[in-house]
Amino acid sequence: MATSDLLDLNATLGSENEDGDFDEDGEDEGAQDGAPNGRMDDSSEEEDDDDDEEEAAKIREGFIVDEEEDDEERKARRREKRKRRREEREEEGLDDEDLDLIGELEPAGQQESKHKRLKRGHRQDHERGVADIFDDDDDDQFARPGDELDDFIEEDEFPDEERDRAQEELEVSRKPRRGFGGQSGLQLSGLDEAGMEDMRAAFGDGTEYDWALEAQEQNDEELDPDKQLELKDVFEPSQLAEKMLTEEDNIIRSTDIPERFQLARQPFKELDLGEEEQRTRIQDEAQWITHFMWPKKMRDLDREFQVPFQKSIASVLEFACIENFEVPFIFQHRKDYLIHAAKVPSSPTADGAEGEKYEVHAKKLLDQSDLWEIMDFDLKYRALSEKRESLQSSYDGIKEMANVRDDAVEDMLPSAITMEEVQDVQDYVQFQYSAELKDLKVSRADPGTIKRAGGDSVIWESIRQGKAYNVVRGFGVTAEQFAKTLLEDSTRGYTDDPQDQPDDMADQNTDEKFHTGAQVLRASKAMFAEELVMSPRMRKFVRQNYFMQGVFDCVRSEKGLRKIDEDHPYYEFKYLRNQSLAAIARRPELYLRMLKAQEEGLITVQLRMENKDSFRRRLQKTLESDNFSEVADAWNKLRREVLDIALTKLEKIMVKSVTENLRAECESQVARLCREKYAERLDQMPYKPKGMIAGQTPRVLTLTNGKGSASRDDIFWAYLEDDGRVLEHGKLNNLRLGNTEKALPNGKGVIDLVEIVRRRKPDVLGVSGFSPETRLLYKDLQAIIAEFNLEGAEYEDKDEVEKRDPLEVIIVNDEVARLYHTSDRSTIDHPGLSPLIKYCIALGRYLQSPILEYASLGKDVGFIIFDPNQTLIPHEKLLKTLDTAMVDMVNLVGVDINEAVSNTYIANLLPFVCGLGPRKAHAMLQAINRNGGLVSSREELIGDAELGKIQAVSAIVFQNCSSFLYIEYDPTETGANYLDNTRIHPEDYDLARKMAADALELDEEDIEAEQDEYGKYAIIRKLVKEDNQERVNDLILEEYAEQLEIHFNSRKRATLETIRAEINTPYEELRHEFAELTTDEIFTMLTGETKDSLVENMIVPISIRRVFPDHIEARLDCGIEAGISEPEYPDLDGRDAKHVFSSHQVIQAKLVFLNRRQLTAQLTLREDAMRRPYRKEVDHDPGEWDEDQEEADQRAAVQRKEQITGRAQRVIKHPLFRPFNSKQAEEFLGPQARGECVIRPSSKGLDHLAVTWKVADQVFQHIDVLELDKENEFSVGRTLKIGRYTYSDLDELIQTHVKAMAKKVDEICADERFKEGGRQATGKQPPFLPFVSSHPSKCNLLTTATRGVAHGLHVRQPAPLHVRLLPAALAPGLLPAVLQGRRKGQARGVERQGRAQRVRAARPALRRHAPAQERLQDALRARTGRRFWRRRRRCWCWCSGGPRRDAGEWGDECARRTCGGWAPALLERVALRSSGRQRRRWELVYL
Repeated sequence: MATSDLLDLNATLGSENEDGDFDEDGEDEGAQDGAPNGRMDDSSEEEDDDDDEEEAAKIREGFIVDEEEDDEERKARRREKRKRRREEREEEGLDDEDLDLIGELEPAGQQESKHKRLKRGHRQDHERGVADIFDDDDDDQFARPGDELDDFIEEDEFPDEERDRAQEELEVSRKPRRGFGGQSGLQLSGLDEAGMEDMRAAFGDGTEYDWALEAQEQNDEELDPDKQLELKDVFEPSQLAEKMLTEEDNIIRSTDIPERFQLARQPFKELDLGEEEQRTRIQDEAQWITHFMWPKKMRDLDREFQVPFQKSIASVLEFACIENFEVPFIFQHRKDYLIHAAKVPSSPTADGAEGEKYEVHAKKLLDQSDLWEIMDFDLKYRALSEKRESLQSSYDGIKEMANVRDDAVEDMLPSAITMEEVQDVQDYVQFQYSAELKDLKVSRADPGTIKRAGGDSVIWESIRQGKAYNVVRGFGVTAEQFAKTLLEDSTRGYTDDPQDQPDDMADQNTDEKFHTGAQVLRASKAMFAEELVMSPRMRKFVRQNYFMQGVFDCVRSEKGLRKIDEDHPYYEFKYLRNQSLAAIARRPELYLRMLKAQEEGLITVQLRMENKDSFRRRLQKTLESDNFSEVADAWNKLRREVLDIALTKLEKIMVKSVTENLRAECESQVARLCREKYAERLDQMPYKPKGMIAGQTPRVLTLTNGKGSASRDDIFWAYLEDDGRVLEHGKLNNLRLGNTEKALPNGKGVIDLVEIVRRRKPDVLGVSGFSPETRLLYKDLQAIIAEFNLEGAEYEDKDEVEKRDPLEVIIVNDEVARLYHTSDRSTIDHPGLSPLIKYCIALGRYLQSPILEYASLGKDVGFIIFDPNQTLIPHEKLLKTLDTAMVDMVNLVGVDINEAVSNTYIANLLPFVCGLGPRKAHAMLQAINRNGGLVSSREELIGDAELGKIQAVSAIVFQNCSSFLYIEYDPTETGANYLDNTRIHPEDYDLARKMAADALELDEEDIEAEQDEYGKYAIIRKLVKEDNQERVNDLILEEYAEQLEIHFNSRKRATLETIRAEINTPYEELRHEFAELTTDEIFTMLTGETKDSLVENMIVPISIRRVFPDHIEARLDCGIEAGISEPEYPDLDGRDAKHVFSSHQVIQAKLVFLNRRQLTAQLTLREDAMRRPYRKEVDHDPGEWDEDQEEADQRAAVQRKEQITGRAQRVIKHPLFRPFNSKQAEEFLGPQARGECVIRPSSKGLDHLAVTWKVADQVFQHIDVLELDKENEFSVGRTLKIGRYTYSDLDELIQTHVKAMAKKVDEICADERFKEGGRQATGKQPPFLPFVSSHPSKCNLLTTATRGVAHGLHVRQPAPLHVRLLPAALAPGLLPAVLQGRRKGQARGVERQGRAQRVRAARPALRRHAPAQERLQDALRARTGRRFWRRRRRCWCWCSGGPRRDAGEWGDECARRTCGGWAPALLERVALRSSGRQRRRWELVYL
């Protein structure tokens, strides 16, 4: 087949314009479709783009002047291109399956090669119906969709040229696919009209998303095609914000202001003030801050320092607000402005010679914490001043527009010193001038000038403009006059009374708004009350009284009444009353806990005025008139009513204002407390072994046993070099030393540890872990060091004698390691290592540099507990406060900038450097890396065009950070500057050179010659090279500082001292020594307990480890080892402790002594001690605790229980009495020892009690006690009966009944053949079946899972048998089978019969009565040591029912039972060893 068979050679080539016109008509969209979906990919679009690019290039070259094509034409052409692309995308969006589904799938034969660009003529459409689908003749004309090359191959196989032409005509004439409508669609799809309707309902008609396409087209028109792609076009805003790559972040990087200042001042507008205005503002702000700070500083400073204190604050504000210096810079380089130096004339010396003319007495006024507080006050002042200025602007506009003058605004607004006072004035302006504000807003067209007035303003304005306001004037005094009298405490003004009664005046002033006198009177009262409420003076007066006389009361809610018991942490303030604001300020955490409880709905914190009635009477007296008449009395009554309305509203406003202010202050105090503790942990140098220079990093070997045992589990370790690299790690097993006397070898890991220490030579061993077992590991390491004489590094003592000390072992604070070892950061840093190895690495790094470890935590530092109450403050506020401590300490230590560039671990400190932040620090590192990755001098940071160094930091930022970024001095480098390795700021380099020249006694000519030859730093280099730094100590700096202040107006006395110290020792280590953990800190770290959570005299659960005759070893839940000596045992009735207590048993014990250092405890089980539970003592002053309410709640709780149970709730004064039900009693006794019991009310009535005692784990017995001879229904009966047994009091009942049974239980459980556990634990028979074994040691007691027996009787005979004490219903049938030695199957059959009356059916199988009788005799004698005999000659028979008769007399014991029911009573006596005088009946125990 020739090529001509594939192409229509008669077709005419179409131009670009023709193609475009054809497309616009919508008649040939299918012809231009690309190949993948049965469309031809037209290359005209690419040619258009190429043409456009060529044309643009020609324009750039100047060959074509494109003046004819205007913007509209270009937009239209672009719009046309976008339209064609969108249509092609629409076609591409339908795959073959979609097209096949809607009946529009075209055969692949229609696909044209993208290399053809022919314009075909219109021919008749070729349609194919459903009947043609299975036509075999047409199989070859449909090509397989997919590859373009397949089209060429299949086209070569077409047998008919006419068929090809028909397919080409189909491409040209096919209707657009959008909508898939019309008769053609029906025919192509093979569906009828109903089917097409269903298809449209399911899939739509293709026009559902036209709105989106139109919006996209509009967006495409607005987009600039030449615009570069930005990060915000690719990433989500949250991702950019997380990586600090937003536009705001870029602005912060580029702005020459410290980053922390920019972030803090973002909500406020920039100040654009002149020099004089700025100075005035600084003075006003300093006075404002002094007003708040001076009361607290008066404890440290005398009143004479108040003026210097305010001047010092003004200087700090000038440095921070005008020069943009951060706190570390001010504290380090403007220290003289924080100190008040007074010259005091000196007295003559003792020998009569005159001394100095004066002495300088210096007093430190501000410390770093004060500076941070000033920064916070500065932000508050900015907010205050902005709001005040905005309100002043609004008032000035009203004043100018309405020609009004309001003394309340003009007096109160300038003097407002709190945000609440400004808000008071704003509320007053909105209330008083609501109409004027609307006009002002319209005239200014500035809706944001002032807060929009509420809808109530219309009502008040209508009253103010109406006749009803005449009645308001009738009160005789305005709200402002009344408030001014109160606030200024001046002589009471005269209140004038009208001539008419209030009702008469109201009737005279009715109008269209208020038709009746009652309405007028009601409106006038509300108006005057609202004027009182809105008066700024009135609010200020009431607020002052609330601050002076306000008290807090805690009122428990119904939920709190139920949940807050005596053991609840909120019980401390459940009934707290009359807490003054001063008392709250002394305990800020208490107030925050109260608010937390209020949020949980447990209490309500109420603020009230302590002398509210007297305060109200004072106001009433001031408001009332002094006249004596009916009219005056009527108006005074009305005035009192109005005053009550106003005070009710004012109370709500004041309560909200005072509580929120107090909350903010308490949160700030708790945050500052956390900051102080955090600063203490940061203010410690690396661990310093003996002989090592302070600040030098030690080599560290750290070990941990995690949560495991120090002797049985693996011990993980890691070794770190002094540069922080982890060179080796691993795990050891058993570091316990052996005992030669007992022939016990050393542990497996001892020799390995000794080899590691001798090979690596660490300077210190660090130990930590998660349990008290770490203390044992610590002792093992000390023993190994002593045994193998392991020593630390060599050093020289004071006598310069070289010596070595034993290697030191310390317990390391692991609060950072706990956060690190399971974090994602640790996985990135040390992939593949176990968590405990990474834990050891973090411990080692903490020893080498605590500040680096804390800095690496980032925001996770907020999860470290610095104070137990830090969770009560917002997390962001806590982090912000903690960051200030890190900033202070990082700038004290300084950062080696070159190390930070090469080490990301050290680079974590850069965001805390003065002037920097995370954004600026990152930008600085990037600039340094572009400069070559090495900083030779501090000056390079601001750039050097001659050396090709780009700017790393801007000018103001450099001024802040330069002295805190040091460069290690290398004397071999010619251009090295010694001062770059010191805390001396570059602005003071000239002073340092001057001091060095004076120390070397060089004149000007010598200095000039030296600098000409060796550079401007030659003098310093000469001083250092000759090792004459100490000569600067001989300089007299006072006179030098005076000259600087006189000639340069610069106070530099403290700065000169810093320069002298730094010349001697560059960046001297000023931190405190490494702080080893205190005993309490180690106790809390290893146990998780605090001084409040574990206290002596507490009753705690313990787990018994081993039982000895003279003591018991136990362990508390927190892991502390505890002991119970024999005198602390309970009353065991002569039994051995092993028979009462067992290993792994959990019991309750009282903590007698707690050794927090050794992590051991002494306990007691004595009953008298256990009866005295621990209660936390809470001291309250008289009147601060509502005892009446507490007693009322207790009585109400008893009444509620009575209502629930339907009986009176009894309260008995007995140490074992508890107001429990049976379930509560079992829960209470669950963790306690076997034999413990409680006395509780009985559900049978007021003449009954119940005694519940613990038989075994999860096995309890509930004993019903009948009370007789009662004085009243709530008292205990004089006679107590349990069945047929009688007792005189509760103590006798407990001792002779309960304890006797408990004693027998202990004896049975202490037997060597007794074994606890059910069928799964013992692997024996199911419940209720005896276990017969051929070996005595295998005799087991099978406990049941449903209802059954708690104890068993072990019988010693040739065939040992296990006798179980069963329910009475089953004992008659099962016991004979057991004693007769019957086979298990027969015994099981008897058991299935269950009840006694059904045993008769098995009577033929019960043989050998005599052997059974003998076995029973032997069993009872073996267990009790007594011989039992019968008097009457009768053969015992095992039957059920029958008349009552004597079953037999056994010694002095006799029991009358039914013939078949005597066995349970017999076994009861065996278990209880009861005598004839004490007859008891066994109460069955149900699980």
